[in-house]
Amino acid sequence: MPTKKSNIICSHCEKEIPSESIFCQYCGEKIVKEENKSAKTETEKIEKVAEPIIEEEVIAKDNIEKVTNSTEDKNQNVEIIINEEKKEESKETNSNNEIIVPIVNNKFEKSKKYIYPIIAVVVTFILCLGAFTCFYQYYLKNLVIETTKREVTVTDTGISEAVEKVYDAVVVVESYSKNKLYATGTGFVYKTDDKDAYILTNNHVIEGADEVRVVFTNNKREKVDVVGSDQYSDVALLGIDKEKIISVAEIGNSENLKLGDTTFAVGSPLDSSTYAWTVTRGVISGKNRTVAVSASNSNVATQVMQVLQTDTAINSGNSGGPLCNSNGEVIGITNMKLASSQVEGMGFAIPIETAVKYAEKFIKGEEITYPYIGVTVADAQPTYRDPDASGVYVQAVESGSPASKGGLQKGDKILKINDVEIENSSFFKFELYKHDIGDKVEITVERDGNKRVLTITLGSKGMNA
Repeated sequence: MPTKKSNIICSHCEKEIPSESIFCQYCGEKIVKEENKSAKTETEKIEKVAEPIIEEEVIAKDNIEKVTNSTEDKNQNVEIIINEEKKEESKETNSNNEIIVPIVNNKFEKSKKYIYPIIAVVVTFILCLGAFTCFYQYYLKNLVIETTKREVTVTDTGISEAVEKVYDAVVVVESYSKNKLYATGTGFVYKTDDKDAYILTNNHVIEGADEVRVVFTNNKREKVDVVGSDQYSDVALLGIDKEKIISVAEIGNSENLKLGDTTFAVGSPLDSSTYAWTVTRGVISGKNRTVAVSASNSNVATQVMQVLQTDTAINSGNSGGPLCNSNGEVIGITNMKLASSQVEGMGFAIPIETAVKYAEKFIKGEEITYPYIGVTVADAQPTYRDPDASGVYVQAVESGSPASKGGLQKGDKILKINDVEIENSSFFKFELYKHDIGDKVEITVERDGNKRVLTITLGSKGMNA
């Protein structure tokens, strides 16, 4: 269809004249042609083009409007204005110069605000879980096992091997008087030399016997000689031909013991014909215990001994037997227990170092002597006026004795030997016998209400202190 020619307006007289005119036919003014279109010219039709939605983008053709603006000379320029309701986020044109505005799906846009944080949280959780799993598997798990190993310091598989080491060295000791058996106890082979073997036991096991025999684990009974014995230390040593023994015990060390260390005893409690070589087990309950001991025919304590304490079962007949550590080494000689209906598991043993010291003196033939000062003492007796009386009183002083020379007098109350307080006569003897003959000791006494310190040189006249 041919295009209709449009008219123009004269800018001087404002009359409508044909577009091909050069001069206005009304006023004669020269016409200047402009590209502006007349206001009465039809607004160009803009076809709406619909494009399919591709990945959440549509052609915003439907939103294009025709806008015409009037000017004073009625010329209007056509402007294409994009609907302001659409966001000017990113504008693109296609091959036909059509404006393409991406329209974002509102639901998806809102969901993106939560999806990414959730994904980040889930990924972080998985990474942390994996890291913790590796940490536990390769560190914490092994750390717990290592800690358990350190806490369990003893794997208890029994002490049978330790018992085997000493078992055949233990003997039953039988004491006879006028060919009649009157007491039994226990002993163990302590050492041997070129000809003889020596058996350690307690003095109270053989005390009063005119003949002593021992029985070995092979049930052979042999007569033995008493090499030496000492009442105060309660140590005795027996001798026998070396060829008659079965085994020799291994000697250990009691000074290195710790509380709770495993111990066991081998002995012949009660009826030795039935219960010989009984093994009992316990621990070290105490070291350097000071225990008052009474004679077998007396209820009064006559001496004090420094011993090891154990809860290893020790019964009548065990006396003189070995107390051993978990390695089967002898650390003491069992010699007594506290006998009471209110006491259980309190046994005692002479430290092996003390026993060996006396045994060596017996073998060498040395006389066992103790320091003395030449006094007779008695314990303070509670009275109505002094119900808590304690201490030791001098009853008599031997003429020319160390006590007499040092100034002790009858009636003096002995308070201390050096810096050790004296509670009774048993402890007085115990502290006195810790020193050697010739030593000087300071004895604190109370006389006529006054305290005095006397220096006394210990003598060697026997055990009549």
